[in-house]
Amino acid sequence: MVFWKEYKHELKEPSAVEKMIGDFAPKLVDLTDRVLFGEVWERPELSKRDRSLATVAALVALNRPDQLRFHLNKQWKTDLRRRNGSR
Repeated sequence: MVFWKEYKHELKEPSAVEKMIGDFAPKLVDLTDRVLFGEVWERPELSKRDRSLATVAALVALNRPDQLRFHLNKQWKTDLRRRNGSR
């Protein structure tokens, strides 16, 4: 997907997944970053807001506080960038 390649190119630092497991599982990093966050997350069938709400609900229901914290932090930073006029 072209969007993800452009986005990944704009990142100035490694993704969270790359920081955690990039040294010993580079293919898993690629699949997570490119497929999960790049292709699946960016599908237009569901708005990002609705997708995010569903994700938060699932993480709460599954009692996944670490992933919930990560997701909410990421969403907060994205909202701040959007309000400040950056990507």
